[in-house]
Amino acid sequence: MTGGSVLEPEELEPELEPAPEAPEQDLEQALEQDVDSAESSLAPSAPEFEPGQPLGSTSVKLPPSAKDFNPWIITLVVTMGTFMEVLDTSIANVALPHIAGSLSASQDESTWVLTSYLVANAIILPISGWISSVIGRKNFYLISVAMFTVFSALCGIAPTLGLLVVFRVMQGLAGGGLQPSVQAILADLFPGNKRGMAMAVYTVAIMCAPVLGPTLGGWITDNYSWRWIFYINIPVGLACAFLTRMVLTDPEHLTRKRLAEKAERLRTGIKLQVDGTGLALIAIGLASLEIVLDKGQELDWLGSAFISWAAAIAVIALIGAVIWELHVKNPVVNLRLLKERNFAFCCIIVLGVYTALYASTFLLPQFMQLLMGYSATAAGVAISPAGLFTIIEVPLVGWALSRGMDARRMIFVGLATIALGTWWLSLGNLDMGESSLIWPRVVQVLGIGMTTVPLSTIMFRFLPTDQSSNAAGIYALVRNEGGSIGIAISSTFLERTAQTHQAYIGAHISASNPMAQQAAQAFAAAHGTLASSGSASNNAYAGLAMLYGQVQRQASLLAYMDQYRMFTYLLLCLLPLVFLLKRPKMTGKIELEAH
Repeated sequence: MTGGSVLEPEELEPELEPAPEAPEQDLEQALEQDVDSAESSLAPSAPEFEPGQPLGSTSVKLPPSAKDFNPWIITLVVTMGTFMEVLDTSIANVALPHIAGSLSASQDESTWVLTSYLVANAIILPISGWISSVIGRKNFYLISVAMFTVFSALCGIAPTLGLLVVFRVMQGLAGGGLQPSVQAILADLFPGNKRGMAMAVYTVAIMCAPVLGPTLGGWITDNYSWRWIFYINIPVGLACAFLTRMVLTDPEHLTRKRLAEKAERLRTGIKLQVDGTGLALIAIGLASLEIVLDKGQELDWLGSAFISWAAAIAVIALIGAVIWELHVKNPVVNLRLLKERNFAFCCIIVLGVYTALYASTFLLPQFMQLLMGYSATAAGVAISPAGLFTIIEVPLVGWALSRGMDARRMIFVGLATIALGTWWLSLGNLDMGESSLIWPRVVQVLGIGMTTVPLSTIMFRFLPTDQSSNAAGIYALVRNEGGSIGIAISSTFLERTAQTHQAYIGAHISASNPMAQQAAQAFAAAHGTLASSGSASNNAYAGLAMLYGQVQRQASLLAYMDQYRMFTYLLLCLLPLVFLLKRPKMTGKIELEAH
C-alpha cells in the first residue's frame, strides 16, 4: 500500500483482528519470541519509507488504557504544559530592565536571559522525537514538565545574572520538547477527520501565549516582582504533571516498537546506539545560529568577530549535520521525512508564515511606543483584541475541517488574509487612530488561524505512524526558527532603511529649499512661544533641531511601512506552494495513515 490509500473497513478486519490477550508480565517474553516478525516489518536502516506506507506491527496486543479517558480531557491537560512553555518565551521581555537593575547588570547583559532560553529551545526541538522513541512519549513529557517547573523555581530565586542565565538554559532544554510532544500526542490521539478540532485547541495555546506574555509579565513586574514571572509556573507545572500522569499513555504502536527494540537489544546484547556525532553537530549548529540571529543586529552582524565566528560555526555544523543525518543508519533527526511532499511544503509555508508573524509582532509595539507615544502597557492592551478573535475563530476552523472542508483551500485563503492584514499595516501614518492599528492586526491573526490549523492537520497524513514525534519536532523547530529569522530581518532592515530614508529626506532640507526654510522658521516660532524667552538665534537653532526630529520620525515611519510591504511580498510568494499539497481523502472510511 502506497500513498494516502484508504481501505474499506471489511478489508481491515484480518489486519486489525486482536491477538489473544497476554499477561502484562509476560509481555517482554512474547515480544522477544516475536522479534523476527517485527524485524521483517521494520526498516533495516534509518527510517526509509514510502510516503503513507504504515510500518508493520507485531501480533502482541497491549493492554489499552488511553481509551479510559476522553481524548478532549487529554488534549486540555497536555496543552496546559505547552501554553506555560510558550508563555515563557515572551513573558520576560518587559521585565529585562527590572532584572538588570535587581541583579546589578547592564541592559545588554540582561538580554542573555532571552537569548539563552531560545538557544536551548532550538537545540532540544529537533531531537525530541528521538528522545520520545527511546524513553517513551509519556515519560518524556512528564520529565519535561517536571524539570521545567523545577528550573522555573530556580530562575525565580537566582541571586546573580550568571546563575539566572544557566537556569534559563536548563529551563529551555526542559520545556523545548513540550510543543512537538503535544502535537504528536494529538496526532496519534485523534483520527484524521477529528484532528482539525484538536489542532485548533493547540493553535489557540501557541498563538495566545505570546500575545498575553508581555502584558501579563508587565502587570506582574509592576505590581509584584520580576521573580513572580517564574514562580507562576510552579502551580501550573505541578497540576499539569499530576494530571498527565493520570490520563496520558503512549500509543500502542510506539510502545510496541520501543519494547520490541528493547527485547532485540536484550537478545543480541547490543547496547542502545546513540547518534552522538549528529546530536553534537545539531546542537552546536542550532545554538550558533540562534546566537547569530538574536545578537547579530546588536553587534553589527559580520562587523563583529564574535558574530562572524558564530556564523561560520553554524554553517559548517549544520551542513555537516545534514550530510551526516542523511547517511547514518539511526539518525537522531530523521531528515528523510522531508522527502514526503506534503510535509516538506508544510514546513516551508510555516517558516514563511511565522517569519512574517513574529516580525509584525516585533514591529507593531515598537511603532506604537516610539512614534505614536503609547506606553508599553497601552501598546500591549491595544493589540490584545487579536488574541480574543483567535480564541473564537480557531475552533470554527477546526470544526470546518472536521466537516470535510479542503484544507488546501483554507490554507490559501489564510495566506491571502495574512498578506492583506500585513499590507493594511503598511498604509499607516503618524496621525492614525488606535482602530487603524487594531483591525489590521485582527485581520492578520485571523489569517494565521486559517493557515496554521489546516497545516498542522495535513502534515502528518502521508507519514508513517511511528514518525509523528520526529515530524512534530522538525515542524516545531522550523516554526521557532521562522520567528527568530523574522525578528532578525525586521530589526536589521528597520535600522538600515531608516538611515536610507533619512538620507533621502535630509538631502532636501537645505538653505536653497524655501519649504524647508519655512518649516524651520515655523518650528523656531513655535519654540519661542513655548519657551517664552531666549534669543532669536537660540530659537532658530531649536527650530532646526525640531525639524531634524521630524525628519527622523518620518524616516522611521517609512522604514516601518517598508518592512510590512516586504513581508507582504513574502507571504504572496508562498501562495503557489499550496497548489503542490496533496489532499487526504475524506470518505468516512478507516485511514491507517491518520495519525
